[in-house]
Amino acid sequence: MRCIASGDPAAAISSKIGGIIASKAPPGSFRGGGFLFVDVREPSYISRMRKIYMDHTATTPLDPEVFEAMQPYFLEKFGNASSVHSFGREARVALDSSRDALAALLGAQSGEISFVSSGTEADNFALKGVAALMLEEGKNHIVTSRGEHHAILEPCAYLSRTGFTATHLPVDGSGRVHVGDVRQAMNPRTGIVSVMHANNEVGSINPIAEIARVARENKTVFHSDAVQSFGKIPVNVTELGVDLLSLSAHKIYGPKGIGAIYIRRGVEIERLMHGGGQERGRRAGTENVALAVGFAKAASLMQKRMRAEHRRLTGLKTRFRSMLEERFPFLLFNGHPTESLPHILNVSFDSAKIEIDGEALLFNLDLAGIAATSGSACSSGSIEPSHVLIAMGRDIETAKATIRFSMGASTTDDDIDQSVSALERIVNRIGRKR
Repeated sequence: MRCIASGDPAAAISSKIGGIIASKAPPGSFRGGGFLFVDVREPSYISRMRKIYMDHTATTPLDPEVFEAMQPYFLEKFGNASSVHSFGREARVALDSSRDALAALLGAQSGEISFVSSGTEADNFALKGVAALMLEEGKNHIVTSRGEHHAILEPCAYLSRTGFTATHLPVDGSGRVHVGDVRQAMNPRTGIVSVMHANNEVGSINPIAEIARVARENKTVFHSDAVQSFGKIPVNVTELGVDLLSLSAHKIYGPKGIGAIYIRRGVEIERLMHGGGQERGRRAGTENVALAVGFAKAASLMQKRMRAEHRRLTGLKTRFRSMLEERFPFLLFNGHPTESLPHILNVSFDSAKIEIDGEALLFNLDLAGIAATSGSACSSGSIEPSHVLIAMGRDIETAKATIRFSMGASTTDDDIDQSVSALERIVNRIGRKR
């Protein structure tokens, strides 16, 4: 049995919420002391129901073709790519071929791609690697935005404690950065600008090419986090004009544990990992050939399917939004209406029109078999309001009552129907209109 209580960060639900979820406990559970106890062992209430995954921004399932491509490199083709014998050479060929494939998809040269462990490492590499050399040029100023992922905000906070200053640009009501604000923030001490390609919470796409132009005019390195956009919309480093770009495999039906960073030829950057000379001396440590093969395969598949999938997901998103607008007049839709990723639909319940507990909302969706998220950080059983939504101007209570639905390859019209129906039942039960 599992007690779903305020101290349970995996499925946080307080005794207060226990009183506003379904009046009848689900089969295989019971109430006691103000708590709901759910049996998570098989067979369980949740495992028997049809589950709908609406959290593809968090991660995606591994594509079977990717798994198949990776398998040989876990078993018979297990060599170290740095070894000079036949096993090593075989691994090296696979690693270099994967790098070549990824570079081609980005419009880059193979030598400009380095494999890392994640998008977070790529972001840290970009900021800290450039910052390590900035001081030699008398520069200690970083420009970023308030809507960035924590993989950017936290390194900036760290660098701010070590002699650097960071300007956090505002975002507009749709979550986008204005080019004029970037230009105004620049000064002779600015060494790097980092603005994400597309926001991971609301899906809004930033004008990266224009921002890159401003950075280039000021002879400043420009980095963009493309973890959420790569594979969903075209990402070409030449067209975008970026100097550094962060990528991750598990957002595109590839394996977890691998990412990549594009470093434009001629850009000086200090490595974070010291040791051997792997990744052309940029990142020490034995390369994970199987994951690199999986990353390249996933990226190639996404590229082939991009146009058709973009059209399909856009249709689902439009239909989803229309159904929600029809049933919930108190919903606010977050993100740019047109300049946005096709798979993210972020909605907030307007606190001026309805009172609803965000924790209870997500927990009840989960009990109904629907996996979605608030896009917020869940710590010690307490959902904090999204920093992105606060930066966009949402009030705290509205920001807390937010759901981020993110669709993917498995999402169907029926999934949309089921999600809307479940949400309607839950809101009618736990919401209180003002």
